[in-house]
Amino acid sequence: MMGPEIERLISLLARLPGFGPRSAKRAALHLLNHRESALEPLALAMSDAAESVRNCSRCGNLDSSDPCSICTDPQREISTICVVEQVADLWALERTHAFSGRYHVLGGTLSALDGVGPDDLRIDALAARCAAPEIAEVILALNATVDGQTTAHYITDTLDGCDVRVTRLAHGVPVGGELDYLDDGTLTAALRSRRQYED
Repeated sequence: MMGPEIERLISLLARLPGFGPRSAKRAALHLLNHRESALEPLALAMSDAAESVRNCSRCGNLDSSDPCSICTDPQREISTICVVEQVADLWALERTHAFSGRYHVLGGTLSALDGVGPDDLRIDALAARCAAPEIAEVILALNATVDGQTTAHYITDTLDGCDVRVTRLAHGVPVGGELDYLDDGTLTAALRSRRQYED
C-alpha cells in the first residue's frame, strides 16, 4: 500500500513519545504533503541538531556549546546547584524564571527493577562539583516517586561529607488545587510540609 520509505518514516515517528501508529501516519502524511514548509526544514533542523547538540560535560544539559550557556552565564548564581532527573525537568524549571543558579542533570533515578545503579547516573560528578568551596546549597528537584525519593536519600548520604546544605522542593497542594480532588499521597505530603502562615 505504501513504499518502504514511507513505512520507515512512519515507523520512526511512532517511536517518539506521544506518538502511536495512527498519529505517526497522520504526521507522516502532513510532512509529505507539505515538503517545502514542513518536511525539508524539519530534516535540516534534525540534521543540524544531530551534528551540533551534545550534553554539557559539566551539568548534563543539552546545548550546542560545551560547557552549556547556563554554566557559562555570568549572571547565574554559582553557589546553588539544582539537581534534576532529566533535561526536560531543567527546561520546566527554566520556564518558571524562578531559579537563577546552576543545574546538574542526573540522567535518571536509581531503580533496582530497571537495573539502574549509582554508577549509571551522574552522582559522582555531582559530588565532585559539590567539593568546590563556592557551592553552598544543593536543591534536590527530583520527582515525588519511590525511585526519586530513593535517589534523593542516596545523594544526601553521598554529600554528607561536603560542606553544603541539601534541600528539596516542597511537596503538597498545588496552586489552585482543591483538596477534594487531591490524592492521599499529595495531602499527606502537604500536611507534613506545613509551615507558619504568612499574609
